[in-house]
Amino acid sequence: MFEKRGLARRPRLEGPPRARFAAYRLLIGFWAIALISLSGLTSAVGQEQGYTLGTGDLLRVTVFGHKDLSGEFAVDSTGQITLPLAGNLLVVNRSLDHVEDLIVSALKPDYLKNPQVSVEIINYRPFYIIGEVANPGSYPYVGGMRVINAVAMAGGFTYRAKQNDLIITRAKGDGSQEQAEQNTPVFPGDVIEVPERFF
Repeated sequence: MFEKRGLARRPRLEGPPRARFAAYRLLIGFWAIALISLSGLTSAVGQEQGYTLGTGDLLRVTVFGHKDLSGEFAVDSTGQITLPLAGNLLVVNRSLDHVEDLIVSALKPDYLKNPQVSVEIINYRPFYIIGEVANPGSYPYVGGMRVINAVAMAGGFTYRAKQNDLIITRAKGDGSQEQAEQNTPVFPGDVIEVPERFF
C-alpha cells in the first residue's frame, strides 16, 4: 500500500556463512593486488626521477614540433647518444633533467630558437645474475624489482646456493659491493652473485 522510505540499505552478500566468508576473502584479495600494483608503480616512478643513465638504456627524445629531431636512442658503449643536429652527447651518469638541458643547449640557438625537449626511459639496461642459479646471465630490468624476483627470472636457486648470503655489485656510483638478502632492491645494471655453500 504505502512505500516505505528511508536510507538505502547497503547491499549484503547473501548465502551460507562459508560462501559469504569466501566472497569477502576474494574481495580482500583483489584490494591487496591493487595496492601491490600501485606500490610497484610508485616505486618505478620514484626511481626514474632519481635515476642516472648508463650504457644500454633506451631513451625516447621528443623535440616538440620537430618530428625529424625526435626518436628513440640507445646509450652506447661510450656512454653517448647521437641525435640529429645535436650530434654526440655524453649522458652516462646523468639524470633525465640534465640530459634534457644538454639537448636544449646543443640545439639552441644555432638550430632552434627556443627548443622544448622531453626525455623518457623506454627500456632500462639489464641486470646480471651469476653463481648458483639455474640460468645465470643478463635479464631485462622491471621497475620495483627485488633479489627474489631476479632469482625467479633466472630459474631459481640451485641446491648448492647460499640463499640468504648474497652479494650485489651496484652499477650506480663506484661499483661497490654490498651484502644482500632476498628482499633487497635491485637496480638496472646491478650484478647479483649467488655464492655456493660448501656443506
